[in-house]
Amino acid sequence: MSAQICTKTYKLNNGKTIPAVALGTWLAKGKECVESVSFALQNGYRHIDTAAHYGCEKEVGQGIRESGIPREEIFLTTKVWNFDHKKVRQAFDESMDRLGLDYVDMYLLHWPKSLDPATETPYEDWDFVDTYKEIQKLLDTGRVKSIGISNFTVTKAKKLLADPGVTVKPVVNQIEGHPLLPQPELTKWFQDNDIVIECYCPLGSSETTLVVNDVIVGIAKKNNVDVGQVLVSWGVQRDTVVLPKSTTKDRILSNLKTFKLSDEDMHTLNTLTDKYGVQREVQDDVFDDPL
Repeated sequence: MSAQICTKTYKLNNGKTIPAVALGTWLAKGKECVESVSFALQNGYRHIDTAAHYGCEKEVGQGIRESGIPREEIFLTTKVWNFDHKKVRQAFDESMDRLGLDYVDMYLLHWPKSLDPATETPYEDWDFVDTYKEIQKLLDTGRVKSIGISNFTVTKAKKLLADPGVTVKPVVNQIEGHPLLPQPELTKWFQDNDIVIECYCPLGSSETTLVVNDVIVGIAKKNNVDVGQVLVSWGVQRDTVVLPKSTTKDRILSNLKTFKLSDEDMHTLNTLTDKYGVQREVQDDVFDDPL
């Protein structure tokens, strides 16, 4: 079995479409970031994920321009950081200036944490619902096509959606997702509510055991693919958007190629936590909700 370039897309709840695999840009810096973005786009990627906090929006924008791929063929996401919740419009304008582009396809509330930058503690008179309402206003500028959330539990999403001032449902919730953190109940709830799940850290991280896990390695060997392709394919087969990050050309190419996992292999990956336990790469108290 050979893996093929993934061209799968999903329809968002506002009617727009989003490619199933994106190049993540967290930790990508400088010239390496520019070249990675440009190379990825020239080799089949049509979805780039970045954020103000990543510190590479300028390089991402440059990479998009240097790729030669028409802007309208690219789905670009950036995000507002925790310290900017009381100045969303300013933060957005600064992101756009760094990107050097006319619009972004999606703007996300990066974390449901509204922090005072002076003290790095939560505001008493402002929370993520207030921030989301400000993000909604950006749709009127024409410079944002879709809006969404990230790192939301079901509990926090229910609070958001219950507010009468929230008139635009988020199109996605971007969370950590891989076979050692599958979050099936959370994923199902959002999908049932017509909110696409995006998964960061789909390959784990440099600290993880995911890419050397014996079971995953065995599935890769059996299917004659690499471990990254098993993990990306698993995410796509769950109807989630997968956000692998890399600045290595060979890895960028291979991460876009997916294949159909058998029902047996999917079951094995879906139940991997039964044997190895849950492993969360990104720790934060926002995840303390029961669901």
